[in-house]
Amino acid sequence: MKNINKALGYLQKVQILAGGIFLAIFLFTVVYQILSRYLGIVATWTEEVSMYSFIWATFMGAAAMVYEDRHFAFTSVSDMLKNEKAKLALDIFIKVIMLVFSALMLYYGILVTKQFWNYKWTTLPQLSRGPVWLCMPVCGATSTVYLLGQLGQKIVELIKGGDK
Repeated sequence: MKNINKALGYLQKVQILAGGIFLAIFLFTVVYQILSRYLGIVATWTEEVSMYSFIWATFMGAAAMVYEDRHFAFTSVSDMLKNEKAKLALDIFIKVIMLVFSALMLYYGILVTKQFWNYKWTTLPQLSRGPVWLCMPVCGATSTVYLLGQLGQKIVELIKGGDK
């Protein structure tokens, strides 16, 4: 189990690095776009590059947060529960719902990526939009893997009696 957790941690670090790179590209293109407008330089490509890099940064960050269990969550129900086993069961239930969503994102992300693979960028027609759409199945796949690992740990905890 330790080797799996180590591999998942490495995958998450790669994902955070990728998200950081795409966020840097986003920031650079936005600043370049502002400067080019001020200087009267035509840079129509910056809108698409900034939008697609922001999308990649968001999807990579979302999956990374699933790994850290720091995704968006409502805790009002779990905060009301006093029993540790009940909290653990609720956590497992939530992770199963997230797993279904992640698996669907993987499946439909693959379909969407295939469908739009040969579409071209508007301002850079030599580029395909396919790689832009890859962020969906990548996020879905990594979130699914992360959640499967977390579910395995939570189920073992539940079987052992809720002790952490």
